[in-house]
Amino acid sequence: MSLRILHYSDLETALDDPEQAAALAGTVAARRDDRTVVVGSGDNTAPGALSLATEGRAALDVFRALAPDADTFGNHDFDFGPDTARDLAAAAPQPWLCANAEQDGERFAADVTRPSTLVDAGGTPVGIVGVAHPKTDEINPAADPVEFSDPVPVVREEAATLRDAGAEHVVVVSHCGRGDARIARGTDVDAVLGGHVHDVHTDVIDGTAVVRPGRAGTHVSEVALGGTPSVTIHEADDSHVDDVLAERLRERMAEHGLDEVVATVEHPIERTEETATVAESRVGNLVADALRWRAGADVALSPPGAIRAGPPLAGDVTVAQLHNLTPYEDDLAVVELPGDRLREAFVAVPFGYHDEDHPDRFCSHVSGAHVVWDDEAGTLREATVDGEPIDPDRRYTVAVADYLVETDHVTAAFDEDDVAARRGIAREAVVEYARAVGLDPSIEGRVERPTLTAAESAVPE
Repeated sequence: MSLRILHYSDLETALDDPEQAAALAGTVAARRDDRTVVVGSGDNTAPGALSLATEGRAALDVFRALAPDADTFGNHDFDFGPDTARDLAAAAPQPWLCANAEQDGERFAADVTRPSTLVDAGGTPVGIVGVAHPKTDEINPAADPVEFSDPVPVVREEAATLRDAGAEHVVVVSHCGRGDARIARGTDVDAVLGGHVHDVHTDVIDGTAVVRPGRAGTHVSEVALGGTPSVTIHEADDSHVDDVLAERLRERMAEHGLDEVVATVEHPIERTEETATVAESRVGNLVADALRWRAGADVALSPPGAIRAGPPLAGDVTVAQLHNLTPYEDDLAVVELPGDRLREAFVAVPFGYHDEDHPDRFCSHVSGAHVVWDDEAGTLREATVDGEPIDPDRRYTVAVADYLVETDHVTAAFDEDDVAARRGIAREAVVEYARAVGLDPSIEGRVERPTLTAAESAVPE
């Protein structure tokens, strides 16, 4: 069999799905031989309900089952701070590689990580370079004071060093998302094995494979090296299952009370990438309503990307499933804004992102308000709160996860001076809401985008 790389990324909430994590481990084991290298590319310790309960240590069970040859840091691997990220790298069975992160002028966690490594794959030396997203500290304020640099120069340098050391092939494990294409064009490597962006993606750019296997352990990418690389995506299904890992994760879930049933859903609530990121969906309305209810606020905003995709909420719904809608440490902040700034927030938060491939996506979910956005003009046509036009002389309370206060990665609409109160941890608001109100959200026409085409503006369930 030819030299192959098996690659997973963004395991995140797979830790809370023992069967899926076990299927991933089983799929990797079934396809592995002595000419196979196994790698991860970040966000494999967080976020997720079990990760939150164990500060990422539950991922070590999965790593022991996968026995990878290398991993790198994703932005969520810093959810519990740099010290915990360093400790997890030290405790994991695989080498952690990161060539573009520094703290206090030194390479981050230099005592327990490496910029690159050389592994033997059945007699063939393979070099692996690891890089994090250059904006990791902007995306995740918990990464402070670690600083991140442009990955291209360090990949060039490490690749040359590895080839001088005898590497016949060099691959990059990267958490740079769509920046992987730039790495492929700007360096001499065989493959860029990426993550961060959650769609399954394969491409060959100037002879370099660029691959993302998606999130939550549902797929494994396989890259065959030699000549022009070829890429195959394998579904991690129940044809190969690591039963020992599944049982260990079930035990951990029970230990932390994450398997407790909170509510019952009669009409399944979809959690696709689409429903998590379009302007209005049932799951988006659920999360926004829960934040507003818990905060007692006039309005709630849940930004694009906050809700994680996953299996639909159906039947008996557990604490873990609700935590995994927004599996973060964020507090629920109540910010107070005058009417003119609320209008600005309706522009900056719901419509601050644009994705040319998905023009209907990356729009915030709202509660307590109705907004009409003109995509052609790029303007807010109308905004009302509780059915009334926004009064510029009135002050409004807005419920948000305090991530929106602490970083301007999504928006600069709020700052700490605007915070009137904090109401506990944001993800717990959804659990409390489910216990008190239930789980039966509906589509209400809260966000209208009349200048999108009919296909683009179709409202998913």
